[in-house]
Amino acid sequence: MTIDMGQFYQVFFDEADELLAEMEKLLLALDVSAPDGEDLNAIFRAAHSIKGGAATFAFNDITEVTHMLESLLDRIRKGEMALTPEHVDVFLVAKDVLTMQMDGHHRGSSVDQDAVDSVCRRLKALSQGVAADAAVPAPAAAPDPSPAPVADADGNYRFRIELPDVPRKDVDALAAELGLLGMIAQETLADQRAAFTLTTSETQDTIVAICAFVLDPDDLRITHDAPGAAAQAPAEAVSRPDGDPGYGLFEPEKATPATPAADEPAPAAGPVADNGNPGRRATDREGANHESSSIRVGVEKVDQLINLVGELVITQAMIEQRINALDPIVHERLLDSASQLARNTRDLQEAVMSIRMMPMDYVFSRFPRMVRDLAAKLGKKVEFVTRGAATELDKGLIERIVDPLTHLVRNSVDHGIEPPEKRRDASKSETGRLTLSAAHQGGNIVIEVSDDGGGLNRDKILAKARQQGLPVSDGMPDGDVWQLIFAPGFSTADVVTDVSGRGVGMDVVKRNITAMGGTVDIRSAPGAGTTIAISLPLTLAILDGMSVKVGEEIYILPLGYVVESLQPAAVDVKEVAGQGKVVKVREEYLPLIPLHQIFAIEPRFEDPSQGITVILETDGKKAALLVDSLVGQQQVVVKNLESNFRKVAGISGATILGDGGVSLILDVSALLRSSRQLNADPIFF
Repeated sequence: MTIDMGQFYQVFFDEADELLAEMEKLLLALDVSAPDGEDLNAIFRAAHSIKGGAATFAFNDITEVTHMLESLLDRIRKGEMALTPEHVDVFLVAKDVLTMQMDGHHRGSSVDQDAVDSVCRRLKALSQGVAADAAVPAPAAAPDPSPAPVADADGNYRFRIELPDVPRKDVDALAAELGLLGMIAQETLADQRAAFTLTTSETQDTIVAICAFVLDPDDLRITHDAPGAAAQAPAEAVSRPDGDPGYGLFEPEKATPATPAADEPAPAAGPVADNGNPGRRATDREGANHESSSIRVGVEKVDQLINLVGELVITQAMIEQRINALDPIVHERLLDSASQLARNTRDLQEAVMSIRMMPMDYVFSRFPRMVRDLAAKLGKKVEFVTRGAATELDKGLIERIVDPLTHLVRNSVDHGIEPPEKRRDASKSETGRLTLSAAHQGGNIVIEVSDDGGGLNRDKILAKARQQGLPVSDGMPDGDVWQLIFAPGFSTADVVTDVSGRGVGMDVVKRNITAMGGTVDIRSAPGAGTTIAISLPLTLAILDGMSVKVGEEIYILPLGYVVESLQPAAVDVKEVAGQGKVVKVREEYLPLIPLHQIFAIEPRFEDPSQGITVILETDGKKAALLVDSLVGQQQVVVKNLESNFRKVAGISGATILGDGGVSLILDVSALLRSSRQLNADPIFF
């Protein structure tokens, strides 16, 4: 029987990505002068797990790099060699190389073999106590490999497999799986451990690969019988020809031999990483013999589940609307059942939506390495701090926020934080601080990028704005001045570099965040630093909305943009020549946006004093939306209009109402932008 290992490829690549990310995170957090022993062990275990998995799938290039990486890590964690900044640099480069090799096997992308050879030379040199850029001495002669098993006349091998102390159910599971490979006999040893004798045509690597799904292969003892000969050396000499003495929680019983010869067989499969805590071995957690507390599910399955729950919410709303007309006395039991259905549907909806929520650490973990490399390139000292990494955001949004945050972080390091000498002159610490934080506020998440640099230069921004022909004045509030940096092509950099200064990026940041239903706010003080705050809805799949009616049409306003609603007095509505109408709300004049004019429909009321105005706010701007009446508030399931029709200006999506009708969800940002054109002809979309 031959096992198709290809079915496990995706699991390996996913877990290897997690292990590499965890490795980088731990490396960047290491205190070189006094490294934490457990952190070193975790880094080592991550490399060892990747090596074992790569060997299982015969990814020998990855196996070679990880073997050299773990050999050097092993010496450092045992105290045989002091950790240096050069070690950390090489480890980070090795991580990049492994990522490149993974992409090569996974996605077919090109692999820079020169980079692979270079990192291997550096790792080998450092492992031998030689400077990484020095000549690497020839490797010592490898020990003779252990004798290979010898097949009988029928081409079968006979293996004796001694298991560690594992639960009975695991013994039975292994007996069933190994029995598929050939003839198997089971016995109980004196210490009550189980052992098998297996006659099979399969190789020892296949046996180890099967056992790896139940226990740690390092704990196995496998011997093979040659015809007419006694049992050979234990599996520790066969299944780990690279000399790996069994890493993780178990200390080696003998020193690691020299680097294996090139013609030695690949090492046996390592343990599968723990999804819940990448970097830990399966045997390195409490309850190792218990069932896993998590499973890996494809995003498409989660999306399908969310869509089905959305349909259930709509159906429940239809049922509720229809039974509202029933006599509550006659149909009391039916109405009680419908109320229970509504509660259960809401609970189910919230539970399913939580599946798509991911911690912000998924994003934050990308930046320590980038900040470190960028600061070194610019000759700056930067301390990177994160807060609220456990704060959760919808997966769809969390992936779209990566690029905007990358722009903001790069700008903070490049423009915000000053060089060490300039900070000294300002009586500040040479090391600047860059903070990335996330926190829930109501139904939104607020992500802030803060630095303690020099702050934004108001005069320079105004001068650049005038140069570009933007309408500005010296009396503008600071908040309006800071928003100028989001104008297309706006940059105050004197020198164009490969880091920033080309005038691209900040306008893209604003546009992308606005497209996600978010806002951007800037706070800055000269010499004290700058904070850029991004506010986003927690999810775009379901939103709380206010239903408004114009003519015979019902529209949905996202509740997060609604400040209040009122019926203005006729005296509070003014006509401004060339600017349309405005309405006075508590000593503040707001532009009036007649929704019927935006979509060219026949309203019940054209006089604002007869209709209802809903005060909206986005991007620090307010406006009054004129509608006929308010219908109510409800939670709606957002349906993508573009995938079913096309992009419609002023509309962000659609939903299905309880009566089965379709209602359009208004794009508030687009409506406020259109308020400047209200005196023009009606806008047809």
